[in-house]
Amino acid sequence: MPIAAAVTAPPAAAQVHGVVPRHASPPPQPRAAPRREQSPLNPSSQVIRSGSGFGPAAGGGSAEATEGSRAHIANLDRVLGKPPQVPRPASHAAASKQEEKQQQQQQDGEQEPLNVRHGLLNALNLSFFVPMPGMRARTAVDEHMSPRSLMHMQQLLSADSPRASPRSTIAQRWRSLHGEDGWAGLLDPLDSDLRRELLRYGDFVQAAYQAFHSLPTASARHRGLMLPDRSYRPTRSLFATSALSMPPWAKRPNTPEWLTQQSNWIGYVAVCESEREVARMGRRDIAIVLRGTATCLEWAENLRASLVPLDGEIVEGGGGAAQEPKVARGFLSLYKTAGEKAKSLSEEVMGEVRRLMEKYKGEELSITVVGHSLGGALALLVADEIATTVPDAPPVAVVSFGGPKVGNAAFVDKLQRSGKVNVLRIVNAGDVVTKVPGVAPRLPLTKEQYQHVGAELRIDSKNSPCLRPDAGPACRHDLEAYLHLIDGFTGTGRPFRHDARRSVIRLLQMQRGNVKKEYVNRARELGVDPSAPVDVGRSMAYGNCAVASPSS
Repeated sequence: MPIAAAVTAPPAAAQVHGVVPRHASPPPQPRAAPRREQSPLNPSSQVIRSGSGFGPAAGGGSAEATEGSRAHIANLDRVLGKPPQVPRPASHAAASKQEEKQQQQQQDGEQEPLNVRHGLLNALNLSFFVPMPGMRARTAVDEHMSPRSLMHMQQLLSADSPRASPRSTIAQRWRSLHGEDGWAGLLDPLDSDLRRELLRYGDFVQAAYQAFHSLPTASARHRGLMLPDRSYRPTRSLFATSALSMPPWAKRPNTPEWLTQQSNWIGYVAVCESEREVARMGRRDIAIVLRGTATCLEWAENLRASLVPLDGEIVEGGGGAAQEPKVARGFLSLYKTAGEKAKSLSEEVMGEVRRLMEKYKGEELSITVVGHSLGGALALLVADEIATTVPDAPPVAVVSFGGPKVGNAAFVDKLQRSGKVNVLRIVNAGDVVTKVPGVAPRLPLTKEQYQHVGAELRIDSKNSPCLRPDAGPACRHDLEAYLHLIDGFTGTGRPFRHDARRSVIRLLQMQRGNVKKEYVNRARELGVDPSAPVDVGRSMAYGNCAVASPSS
């Protein structure tokens, strides 16, 4: 854009109007209204001045001065028009300036490189980083591609432009989405309504991780718990207690107490209380949410992989051979052990489920038990006990993100024969946690091997345009990585979903080393610091604005 008038009129013009030159000291006079003079550096003003008798005389020098001024103006505009290091989301004014610049370039016949012509924000277009045969100009279709699109990537990295997910009524098909038919025909390709439900339940588990605390008392219930879906209300906190104890020699002076104490907050029970959401879903949903491993004693329980009987029950297996349902010793210990100040996880869950069923008696109900890692294993024990001890229990669905194997073939058969429990396992290819335990220690018989239960939704980190193909085991097991992949999964062998809406800020902050360098650099340029610690409130705000939740 032209530079504002900053140079005074030449001496010739000043003498014509009888104005004293600036180097003289004129007598004090009443201040007149300021007169705007065209800058002599402006090429257009040179033409006007020469035609009106002001300024330099017309001639060969005038053309040279005009060309020199044009070059000078172009250099100044190029310097002053350089985008700042930390740009904010583009406004309408910035967009109009960009269009004017492009039109000016087309008129001048100049074709700048693609990354220069579209400015700094265009550098987020991942098509520049994906190998392709030569550079190509962006089209209108590219503006809507995600996450290869610059525009969409900017929105994913910004909390200032919320994009609510479209909601649809699922009242007529909630049973199929809840696993009544084993999710047949809904997983590959992934049904859009099911995707939104999985993301919502996954964010419930993220809320459990963020609200994790180590005060196993009733007065600390729900402290710091922020649910991303406000149509649900937490009704009870859940605690898990380990039967193990940390030996004195293993404790360190600076070790936080919650890392070594036996009882810890592990999740919560929530119920949908929004009548509008109840009508949309076709039933009132009770969610039981369980986080993954977080303490030293929980890790120790995970390593207790020997199979132990589940309440001493006997199930008739194939061929008439009696098989006893067995589960991992460590998982059962965390589920059944009571602490000094907290009841066992089993007692807490079953008591709250019965209370809510009595409170909403006569309504259409459903129970969804969701967990990540260790929480996915405990979710199977919760579902089994509900199906066994509550005769009039509503349909129960288990959603397990990266959960391990829990029991033997008899335990799997027991869940399937109940007719009340449907299990969906989301598995990231390469996640080692989903492959363990393999065979119970000192039990070489085939029937004593661990087995998975339920339907499987398989995703892969290699399909993400954000994550590195060689992402490590921690990233492949990370819950936020799971939710990122679910948001972009469309089907086996299909590209990442072009209209994925989930924010990648939390993924950048939690898995910076496994995110492609281009994303990390562009995030910094947009004012996002990937190295900053994850802020609970800020992270939840990002999740609310970008997560595809039917209740957002």
